[in-house]
Formats: sequence, C-alpha cells, structure tokens
Amino acid sequence: MSFYENQHIAALRKNYQLKGLDLPDLQEDPMIQFSTWFSEALEAGITEPNAMVLSTVSSDGAPASRTVLLKGTDKRSFHFYTNYNSEKGTHISENNNVSLLFLWLDLERQVRITGEAYMLSNEESLNYFRSRPLDSQIGAWASDQSMVIPSRQFLEEKFSEMKKKFKDNAIPLPLFWGGYKVVPSKIEFWQGRPNRLHDRFRYTKLDENNWKIERLSP
Repeated sequence: MSFYENQHIAALRKNYQLKGLDLPDLQEDPMIQFSTWFSEALEAGITEPNAMVLSTVSSDGAPASRTVLLKGTDKRSFHFYTNYNSEKGTHISENNNVSLLFLWLDLERQVRITGEAYMLSNEESLNYFRSRPLDSQIGAWASDQSMVIPSRQFLEEKFSEMKKKFKDNAIPLPLFWGGYKVVPSKIEFWQGRPNRLHDRFRYTKLDENNWKIERLSP
C-alpha cells in the first residue's frame, strides 16, 4: 500500500449522531434490550441483521473470527449452527469461551457479547436442520467445513453426489453438524455519538436473574 493510500484511509471518518443512549432507555434484562434493538434493526431494513462475528480461541491461544448467522435466542442464550468439525467447532471443544459482535452501521450501533458456548440438544439441532431448504441440508453433508479441498469442481461434485444419494429420501441430520448456544456473562450496547463520545453500557451477569449495568467511557 502506498503512502497516499495510507493517508486516504486515515482520513476516512463518520461523525455518528443519529441517537443517544442513557440508563433510563435500557431494560433491566439485556436479552430483552437485545430483542428491542434487533427488532429496530429489522424495521430499519438492515441487510442480514442476524449476521454476527463469532470469535473463538484455540487451545494454543490463537484467536479466530468469522461471520455466522444468529438463528435463535431464548431467555438466556444466542443460537447458531455449524459443522462441529469446523475450525470454530474445534476451538469450542478446546476452549468454550467465545465472543459475538453485531454491527448495525445504519443505526450506528454495536452489541458485544462475551460468554460460553455449549452444544444444543440433538432435538433442537434436528428441528432447525429440517427447517432449512433441501439444498442447504445437502450442503451440510457435502462440505467438510474448514478442510482443504483441491477445487471448486470437487465441492460441486460432492454436492451432486449427496443429492443423488438422498434423492426421494428424508435427509438425516449429520452427526457432525448441529447447534450451539452462547450463554452470555457480559453484554455491551454501543451507540455511536458525535466527536467519538459514544454511549456504552455494559451488563455483567450477577446470577441467573440479575445483571449489573455500568456506563463505560468511550
């Protein structure tokens, strides 16, 4: 990258000024607060508002991040689905401390979540798997996620092979595929403000039903 390009990147900035966030605006339960913000992201027409960056750490301390899709919540957790043998699945089996990040730039908002990941039940994974389009179900069988493959053609041939194998038959849930729930210990709501004086509130879990709310310096 040239000196000019570096200078150009350094000059990129936006002064956030859509809304503010104060303590009286917040729900006592961060899961309810998240639901409120998520609904507003849907209403605003955000592209894939359920897209979230999942960060994991391997057994030797190497971090990795990737975008996955939120596919459900309950009163205490966030849910996503993947191949258990993927990089993320391997990391979680070694170290189940993870983080999630939702970035809704059109609303000048972020939500940061820190917690622990646990496998969902087989029943929950099967119910979600059956709700997927048939080709997506086949795709789960065709992809050895995160493994090295020789070509795009190899992947497409594997998909065709699986499609023929399951033709006219119910597609079973792969033993290597399913869901995780992330149970948060901390959740931060970030609202962009002018002059980089952003509003940040962190919920810290005290017990199953209570959270401490603190304003953080930007």
